[in-house]
Formats: sequence, structure tokens, C-alpha cells
Amino acid sequence: MRRLGIVLMVVVGAVLWPAQAHAVDGWRLVGSDNARPLDEGQGLATVTRGGVTQYRYTGSGTVPADLLFRGWNHVGDPGAAEGWYVEPYQRDDRGGKLFRVQSPTGAWASYTHALESWEATNNSWSAVSPDTQWMVNGEWGTMDRLLVFPMPGVRATNPAQNLPLASRVNLDRPVRDVQGCDFVTATRLLCASDDPAGTLFGTTKPLLQVDLSAPVGASDVTGRVTSLGQLPLKSGCTGSFEVEGIDYYEPDGTLRVIVLSPSVCITIDSKTYRFQR
Repeated sequence: MRRLGIVLMVVVGAVLWPAQAHAVDGWRLVGSDNARPLDEGQGLATVTRGGVTQYRYTGSGTVPADLLFRGWNHVGDPGAAEGWYVEPYQRDDRGGKLFRVQSPTGAWASYTHALESWEATNNSWSAVSPDTQWMVNGEWGTMDRLLVFPMPGVRATNPAQNLPLASRVNLDRPVRDVQGCDFVTATRLLCASDDPAGTLFGTTKPLLQVDLSAPVGASDVTGRVTSLGQLPLKSGCTGSFEVEGIDYYEPDGTLRVIVLSPSVCITIDSKTYRFQR
């Protein structure tokens, strides 16, 4: 009976899997890779320099020792465009936000942002605009905004100076627990939400699409938010999944999203899912 139960479970999983994949509107699930929670559990980005493509991941185990020593103990979902790469960091106090930036030449620099009085301390993710002039950033919780900064290293070039807030993306409806966003075009973002309640869009853990009224810049723009459906939640364990970072790689049209498995399965079958249109 035990062997039959295992076979039935595999068959049922095979039947249900395509239906779950089609729940993400406009995107076809094409595969997955195991995601290691310690060094691949927060986010990911694709960086191309000199014709060489690198797949970068962040996790609790990738925080540099010097930043950890200075109190920057959490890294979020990184962003990249045109050879630029940004990692967002936060700390447990209201000491601001830090963005660790690598230029197309490979040089590193760290830029800090002093929090506005109304700004959340969470530095969950960074997305670099396709023209590399601006960086969009997100906070944790239920939010009606995204934050826009001058791209550190491009429009803001002095790491010793405060990285100022440039503008906001005012969302037409609130979003909850967004763990990562990435640009698909200059006026469209895709975002991975870890929303555990499902009351905002009718489903938990949705893939969100944000259509902008204009490219981000020094002036506020509006963002129209649409849910594309629930991201894959598949594991040998039951319990709470955690949706993490997201990456869109324009040259081959691949969208990747990290989903960490519940309980002890976090080290066994957490996945980076790959989608294409």
C-alpha cells in the first residue's frame, strides 16, 4: 500500500502540475532549478558584461563580512541592467538603507540612503531601469507606492553623499509583501509577492504586473497593478511557502522566480522557477 500511495501521489502531482503552471497568465512554466536557501534564498539577477552572462544570487550566506560587521545584516533581491548590478541591504535599526553597486568594469561601491520620516526600514529589492538612469526600490508590508532613486554610480556618483529619493510610483491599488520586481520594458514591471492573506487579489503568493503611466524619473508616475495568478507552490512538505526574488532576462525572454518550500523541505525542494511567454 505504501508503494501504491507513492505512485498515486506522483501521478496526481503530474496531473495537477500543468494546471498550476497555467495559473500565471501570459507566462508558460518551462522548468525549475533547486534553490539553496542560504546563498540563493533572497534574490537573483542576470548580469551580462563583455558578452559573458552571469547568474547572481543573494541569501543570508552571501552578505559580505565587512557589511555584516557594520550592521547591514539582511540582503534583498538584487537588480541589474547593462552590466550594472545592485544589491539592497538593511539593518535592524533605522540606520537607513545601503545599496552595494558593481559597475560594468567590475568596481564596487556602496551608497547609503537616510530614511525619510515616513519610509519603512525594509530594503526588500532593487530594480534597475532599462536605461540604467534610475533604480526602483520596494518596502515590506502593505504599500501603495514604490520608491525611485537616481541610479547609484550613474546619476549619483559620490558614495560619500546621501542617496536621495527622486520620486515615487503611486500604485492604483495596494500590494503586500513584495519580495522583488524587475523591468520587462521601460513602462512595465513584474513583481513577486509573498502575500500570505490573498485578500488583495483573490490569491496568495501572486505574480503582479505593474504598468507605468510613463518611464520612471525625477517626477512621480502612476502604476496600474494586475495579478497574473498564483506562483507555483509545490513541495513534499505542507505549510507556508515563501516567495522571494524575481529576475527577467530580456535577451532570451526568461522570467525566474524563487519560491522557498515549507518546513524542513526548505533545504530539499525549494525552487527557482523559469517561465517564458
